[in-house]
Amino acid sequence: MKSIPMQIPYGAVYFRKSNPPKEDWARDYAQAARDSNNIFRHWFMWGGIEVKPGVFDWGDYDRQMELAEENNIKVIIAEISTSIPEWLHHGHPELLHRSADGRRPDSVVGASSATGGFCGGLCLDNEEGRRHTERFLRELAGRYKGSPALLGYDVWNECSVSHNFCHCEHTARVFRGWLNKKYGSLDALAKAWRRYSYTEWEQVKIPSSLYLAPECLDWLDFKKENAYRQFEWRIGILRSVDEESLICAHGMALSLENMADGASDEWLAARLVDVYGLTFVQSRKGAAAWKQFQAVDLTRSGSRGKTFWHAEAQGGPLWLQPQLPGRPREDGRITSPSDLRFWNMTSLSAGARGILYPRWRPLLDGPLFGGFGPYAMDGRPTPCSEMAGKIAAWCNNPAQRDLMKASPVRGELGLVVVPESQSISLLLSRGGSLDNYKFMASGIYKCFFDINIQADFVHIDDIDDYEYLYLPYPLMLNAQSARKIADWVKKGGSLVSEGCPAYFGDLGSVGAIQPNSGLDEVFGVLQEYVEFTPDLLMDFSFDYNGRKVYGSEYIQTYRLTGAKHRAKMDGGRIIAAENSYGEGSATLIGTCLSKGSFDHQDSEAGSLIEGIFKEKGLEKHVEVDCNEVKVRLHKLENRLFAWVLNPTNAVKRVEISFASHWNFKGVGKIHWAGGKLEEHGGGLLEAEINAKDLIIFEMNAGLE
Repeated sequence: MKSIPMQIPYGAVYFRKSNPPKEDWARDYAQAARDSNNIFRHWFMWGGIEVKPGVFDWGDYDRQMELAEENNIKVIIAEISTSIPEWLHHGHPELLHRSADGRRPDSVVGASSATGGFCGGLCLDNEEGRRHTERFLRELAGRYKGSPALLGYDVWNECSVSHNFCHCEHTARVFRGWLNKKYGSLDALAKAWRRYSYTEWEQVKIPSSLYLAPECLDWLDFKKENAYRQFEWRIGILRSVDEESLICAHGMALSLENMADGASDEWLAARLVDVYGLTFVQSRKGAAAWKQFQAVDLTRSGSRGKTFWHAEAQGGPLWLQPQLPGRPREDGRITSPSDLRFWNMTSLSAGARGILYPRWRPLLDGPLFGGFGPYAMDGRPTPCSEMAGKIAAWCNNPAQRDLMKASPVRGELGLVVVPESQSISLLLSRGGSLDNYKFMASGIYKCFFDINIQADFVHIDDIDDYEYLYLPYPLMLNAQSARKIADWVKKGGSLVSEGCPAYFGDLGSVGAIQPNSGLDEVFGVLQEYVEFTPDLLMDFSFDYNGRKVYGSEYIQTYRLTGAKHRAKMDGGRIIAAENSYGEGSATLIGTCLSKGSFDHQDSEAGSLIEGIFKEKGLEKHVEVDCNEVKVRLHKLENRLFAWVLNPTNAVKRVEISFASHWNFKGVGKIHWAGGKLEEHGGGLLEAEINAKDLIIFEMNAGLE
């Protein structure tokens, strides 16, 4: 793997044929270099390159590589094999994906490039489709391998698949092979799917629609596994030609809302590449600080310690898109220099070690005209590009070398992500409920964010790295997940779980005993009563140790079999209990505090859960007397750095104190001075932070 030569990659996507205009390229590159940009990503679109069978037009792309070398800018080649040549689309429709109703996709002009050929690419379960795609990838890597400007390849832009995934006969064949490997025989599959009269494998079909059934759960699992198998195949083709360059990819931080149906999985994607990243633009998501922190934290968690970039960060406005009407200008619609500064620094404070914009300058064509880029439509500098240049230069100043090598410390607690819980939420929504998983995961994250607790997203496979865990919406847990949780608690972990843990077990079957899969012993309770009435629980609340908390989705109450009751709802039914299990403890709260908190800003769920964990020994990293100001700590060996961020439009003056285990002894070097610091005795620090700005400093600390 080629090493990353710059301290922080900083730049943008530049060329998407045929924008920007050719006559501006040399001037734009020179301007980018003056503004400390050191990396460009370009879209190498198959449909714009192989203009006739076997005839490749590389001219525009060759020029990008030449200009990059001349201006000391490194290049990431984004392989866009989802854009296919028109002659291939029209001449071989049998190679295209097919929807459940038998339709093949049209070739459309892409919104992000305003060039034709976009159709989702060829079906890679089709041997002929793989052959054509492999030929293009080999031509691409073979042409630019060894180029002095080349840093790496970006594979699978914004990792996800269509919800109307391929239903062609080739994918059906691969699906049947996957099922045979899982179940071992057609008879075993027939029993698991409760389709008892199968006589031939060809009778096994892809579900034409989603509903709560084992075949649909299997299809969702297969669809994701197959997508990442094909991702790995494309990576393998590129690496077989070019072993030296980086392999990169970026998702959209959608694991909390699109993992089940769209295969968005930060953990799977990051595992396969050298550098991972995310797309997050406030114009589409909203400018509330917690939303960006959540997206970057999710990507950091999925990256599992690997370098990751904010691969598409907003640098300019967005016009006339469906996510925008009704939202004020300040909610990410029009980017100011102070917005750009704060958004950049938010990503860096959450661990990103690279910043790229979706556009260096806006596109001149298509529905995304004028969008996302910090430079003007003609490529001239703007106040936003001047701010970007300032940050780019600062990031790559040797004075920041150690700061940029440091990584965020582990969060005080983890929020457990269980893929099958999201799948059951999706399938239940087809029966008249709502697919609320993303609101549950976001709701509990925001609870902790609002009180300055860093809550990391933790995949169920990684829970051993944490001492304190919160388990949102655990409605479905397979037997393996349930065992992992039980073993983790038994070894000394402190767990707080929402109600109905493992209500649905393997293949979506409801357990006759609740909690299911042996978790009744972990929590020391048995279900007394349950109701699934989300429409009647929109304002459901109860008192827990003097705190008003809201629930949602369902209610589950308990009969104690060893646990101690912690809260009762009106009428006296026990809705919360705590149990000692092995060396650890498990608290069960019989509703969805996460969704209730998302819907009700006055919920005290965050402070309630903090209190439960504090009883078990949790100590917050940082205490701030105004929780609008956010603090993140980074560590490099035995050195600590503090990032103190003010997301608001007003100057904030706050008092900060650090947990005893950081052994804070004063302020060292200031790396970014967006305000003032004043030290007081006893480890107390007073900070005055400018609006939408931050202070970064090294802590004098007694770490060993």
